[in-house]
Amino acid sequence: MSRTARKRPLPGQRPVAPHITISEVDGLRFLHFGSEWVQGGMRIARPFSLEIDYQQQMMAPALFVPRPEHIVQLGLGAGALAKFCWRHLAGATVSVVEISADVIAAAHRWFRLPPGDERLQLINDDARWVISDPRRMQLGGRRADWLQVDLYDAAAAGPVYDDAAFYTACRRALAPGGVMAVNLFGSSFETSRQAIESAFGDSWRALPEADAGNRIVLGFARDVPAIPYSSLYSRAVTIEQQWRIPTARKWVSALRRGSAAPA
Repeated sequence: MSRTARKRPLPGQRPVAPHITISEVDGLRFLHFGSEWVQGGMRIARPFSLEIDYQQQMMAPALFVPRPEHIVQLGLGAGALAKFCWRHLAGATVSVVEISADVIAAAHRWFRLPPGDERLQLINDDARWVISDPRRMQLGGRRADWLQVDLYDAAAAGPVYDDAAFYTACRRALAPGGVMAVNLFGSSFETSRQAIESAFGDSWRALPEADAGNRIVLGFARDVPAIPYSSLYSRAVTIEQQWRIPTARKWVSALRRGSAAPA
């Protein structure tokens, strides 16, 4: 579930469903699961933009697979990634798995999530079950070119699923050449690193820590792609210009310095 992974003093929270509250401050609307933890947000004047640093980093698979056909998202939150991918990647089908029907309803009502259509599939189910079941892995009829994983509960103590078996299922759900982006926060990064490494071996990279303390890890279906850094920079410039994501070149710089490589 999408979140900034930090506490904020947000006044005026109002309940909209059991255990779900909404708050607004400075033109931003936030989703909470009955606590101060922010589970997702939207700038009211720009409902289809990505306002939070870690959400922008979750688009890093575009460096390696710039034209995905199938994007699978585990966890909906306020729907920022679902809306962004649906609007800006017209050649892709977006399949979103969210366990809470109330979260889906809140995203529609309060965060401008479009209704499901031929390109946006909303699946009310448990992410682990869907991604682990061989009959369901090929969501939309094919595996995931991008797999974006953002699974948190009200306590926000760490990812809901963060073990080797789960990440192994995620890797198996990727198409050849596919990329996973997972949002990590709360629990020990070393614990998550070990679980991811058990599933992906050396085929993963971590981006620099985001403003709110989140860490985005990329996992690759096969080996880390041997793409020249000049090509990655070119793709990063395109991301910055087309999507108004100002930090894409920093992702490439981190990869080039080696600071984002496995320890």
